Amino acid sequence: MPPSIPLASRRRALAAGALIPILLAIAAGPSWPAAATAPKGRKAMTEHRSETATLAGGCFWCLEAVFEQLKGVERVVSGYSGGSVPNTTYEQVSTGTTGHAECLQITFDPAVLPYRDLLRIFFAFHDPTTMNRQGPDVGTQYRSAIFWHDPVQQATARQVIAELTKDGVFDAPIVTEVAPLTVFTRAESYHQGYYDQNRSQPYCRVVIAPKVAKLRKLYADRLKAPK
Repeated sequence: MPPSIPLASRRRALAAGALIPILLAIAAGPSWPAAATAPKGRKAMTEHRSETATLAGGCFWCLEAVFEQLKGVERVVSGYSGGSVPNTTYEQVSTGTTGHAECLQITFDPAVLPYRDLLRIFFAFHDPTTMNRQGPDVGTQYRSAIFWHDPVQQATARQVIAELTKDGVFDAPIVTEVAPLTVFTRAESYHQGYYDQNRSQPYCRVVIAPKVAKLRKLYADRLKAPK
């Protein structure tokens, strides 16, 4: 059983339907690339190549429940990055003094889910316009951040932010941090797969379940087949 975490400290200010216009605008972005097909009569030869993305957007329970359902996502790990304290813990990060952000490390197949598409979904499921906060959760640990793994990811992140800004998707400037990944620390075991293991918890019903419902409604063609 995971330790009790007060609901008040994790509640989001966004109403259940507040993100729908944003989700629709982001979903209407560049078309998802069609899967490549081999010439007729020739066997397709593909080499599987996984990549890793590290993203922060407030409570990692929420984003984990979204990303683990997407086609092309092979693994999602909740953890901490962007800080200076090695081998940090949830209790330390929660003080807001270590510089870490709650984040996800996502292993994915770019042939199925390109990094650009992954980022657009990331921006659809958190508020990237509030500095160091998501709703009532305030502190650097709740900031919006993209920790890039290579210069290509860095350039793509800045391009996506520029596109969303140009299209006026959000009513305020995007303040998402774009920084190189330094160290990622895996979070405690009770944080991993939290939504799947605690769906009856009030926080999961009130905050996470509506996000999952929006995901299924707006990105149905990007979801894995039900288990």
